[in-house]
Amino acid sequence: MNLFEKIFNYQVLSRLEDSGTFMITSHERAWLKTMLNHPAAAEAFTAETLDKLFSLLEQDQRMDTRDYLLEKAKSTEGQVYHSLLRSLRRHITSKSGICLTYQLKRGQVQSEQSGLPYKLEYSMVKREWYLLWYHLRHRAFMSTRLKNIVTVSAEPIPSEKAERILAHVARTLDSRKTDVVIEIVREYNQELSRILYAFSCFEKDVAYDEEQDTYRVRVCLPGDEMEFLLSKIRFLGKRVRVIEGNYLKRRMLEASTKALERYGMEHT
Repeated sequence: MNLFEKIFNYQVLSRLEDSGTFMITSHERAWLKTMLNHPAAAEAFTAETLDKLFSLLEQDQRMDTRDYLLEKAKSTEGQVYHSLLRSLRRHITSKSGICLTYQLKRGQVQSEQSGLPYKLEYSMVKREWYLLWYHLRHRAFMSTRLKNIVTVSAEPIPSEKAERILAHVARTLDSRKTDVVIEIVREYNQELSRILYAFSCFEKDVAYDEEQDTYRVRVCLPGDEMEFLLSKIRFLGKRVRVIEGNYLKRRMLEASTKALERYGMEHT
């Protein structure tokens, strides 16, 4: 494909994206039709949306995975979808206030607490959903597990006040973020897709140095996610190195030193 074809295809895809249209393959349509038959689909979508999706996929065949996919035994895992996701998402989109009743770690129940929802966040470490919200009476930023929320309902709040609070929360979260730069070792450039997939759950930018033929990934994350990023870096092993980020450099050095000491080897 020459340069002009690439430019034309990019323009077409950009216009489709701007109009709210996106292209999917027949394989993706078959996968979607298969997933819509999962019991969780009835909770994730409204009945109207499900009917519309089924009508659009009426001519497509479902995937028959019984003959070539076998799920092995595993530990008990919580359902990714939560029944409160849909209603909380509506409150966040409409910038509506909420009235929460939720349970604390030690079992105490906080009843009818007024707040403003900011964001829904899924923890890859704990494998559960959290609601990030602003407590109006305490004027504090809160993080509450969805499984601990007993009830939630809409509560009116002036739009000007909501905008002011959301802007304050955004500034607070940005101030807590840290940038880390990770360089992909050049010998492993052919594994770029796999390496970037390991960082797919983080906010990141990728830069390529043509002279050095190296890729650098700048990851922006809050401090409480450092250990999770560290686990990803350890998983990738010698494929990557930390260029910027003193905390991660120190933790990687500590882990390497302990490993060498454990096996009776001198650290060099």
